[in-house]
Amino acid sequence: MLFAALAGADTALAQKQGGTLRVYHRDSPASMSIHEEGTVGVIMPMMGVFNNLVIFDQHVPQNSMQSIVPELAASWAWSEDGTELTFKLRDGVKWHDGKPFTAEDVKCTLDLLTNQAKEKLRLNFRETWWVNVAKTTTNGEHEATIHLKRPQPALLALLASGDTPIYPCHVPARDMRQHPIGTGPFKFVDYKPNQNIKIARNPDYWKPGRPYLDGIEYTIIPNRSTAILAFIAGKFDMTFPYEVTIPLLKDIETQAPQATCEVGMASESIGMLVNRTVAPFDNAELRRAMALTLDRKSFIDILGQGEGEIGGALLPPPEGVWGMPTERLQTLPGYSGDTQKNRAEAQAIMQKLGYGPDKRLPVKISARNLAVYRDPAAILIDQLKEIYIDGELETVETANWVPKLMRKDYKVGLNVLGTAVDDPDVYFNQNYVCSSARNYMGYCDKEFDKMVGQQSMEADPGERKKLVWDADYKLQQDLARPIIYHLRAATCWQPEVKGLTMMTNSQYNGWRFEDVWLDK
Repeated sequence: MLFAALAGADTALAQKQGGTLRVYHRDSPASMSIHEEGTVGVIMPMMGVFNNLVIFDQHVPQNSMQSIVPELAASWAWSEDGTELTFKLRDGVKWHDGKPFTAEDVKCTLDLLTNQAKEKLRLNFRETWWVNVAKTTTNGEHEATIHLKRPQPALLALLASGDTPIYPCHVPARDMRQHPIGTGPFKFVDYKPNQNIKIARNPDYWKPGRPYLDGIEYTIIPNRSTAILAFIAGKFDMTFPYEVTIPLLKDIETQAPQATCEVGMASESIGMLVNRTVAPFDNAELRRAMALTLDRKSFIDILGQGEGEIGGALLPPPEGVWGMPTERLQTLPGYSGDTQKNRAEAQAIMQKLGYGPDKRLPVKISARNLAVYRDPAAILIDQLKEIYIDGELETVETANWVPKLMRKDYKVGLNVLGTAVDDPDVYFNQNYVCSSARNYMGYCDKEFDKMVGQQSMEADPGERKKLVWDADYKLQQDLARPIIYHLRAATCWQPEVKGLTMMTNSQYNGWRFEDVWLDK
């Protein structure tokens, strides 16, 4: 790719050592342990503390199987039947506390993620990623093999995510929450909730000369407008990723024209959660009416000034690798664009169920207490009124949000679903299969689960894509989690920030920061 070649050339220029990158952060996470958290608010600041076995090339914008490169693994090889993946590991790598990195650390990490370790994670956010892993074995200090129950070509993509760092065997998982220890280019310094997160250069990093930065400081500013004004004033070198809405982008372009801003998909879909395990939302017809009242285009027009994409569960092309073609998507109920016709059908359904102008359905609409959740939730409440549902916004703090959803302690919600890897194995297994703890809606269909298994084993990308589209189509037919739209937003940085490449199909995988430098 020409872009990748140019990006690589940029990092080969005369980089300057030193300086602290200043980034504003939108939120105060529950802990600093990547394996126990599900938010980019932890992944972004902590990704530089760790390394993976393999990683998506940090200078190729679109994550794919073709962009995966070695990291702690020097090389890898599949067995002939596709059920064993063996890694040859780098020698001479040390943890931040000076202890050597070995194959046992790989085994300990995979055992932790697959619930085979003696110690358990407080909350295993990505447990469903690893259901196909039977065991992990070692051969000496520099070779580890992951044994699968069945072939799964996409396993490498899961391992390349920023969500999949290798943890040390000798540090208890509970200690990683407050003081994580990695092998990465930066060392963890401090986390003060509601104030800041600090990391500093690892002088003993196994890559000579990296990183260039002395450190990175994340200042927590929950108010989006306040944070952007501070960026415009030059107090920060970079905004939080994909946190600059299209209307706010215009302010930056006017008041800080020197800044570089990139608009992208962010791998985030805005969706309506309906808890089908509680009355009256266990009624399929009621859920159908709620889906039919959605005017997707108005969400995009109001929140993104026309910037956003309508799609299924998977990220739409061209940024997304697996998204359903538009012509097929438009054959689904509610996707035709005829809002008036759809709402008339929805009103008829509601009246049949006993609701109407004189008998309305009150319900709390739960949303995480961030603008990216609250703003579309307000529009959802307005659109549900058209079919006799009166919604009241209930905001939930970040630390409580996912646990609340996992307990199914809600009736209707507005959720922003960010996916760490643009691969169907992640989308489907994490959010929709019957066994997933993060299947917040209570959707369970054995036929769908079978389709997920079939696409996962398919080695031919073209054939796999057809199976993936069929599975996604079924999800939208079943209204598992009605997708409203896929968010477009911007990330901005000051001109002195060099060597940064934004990922176009995941906001979770581009924050190693070892090649970023400040030209000042």
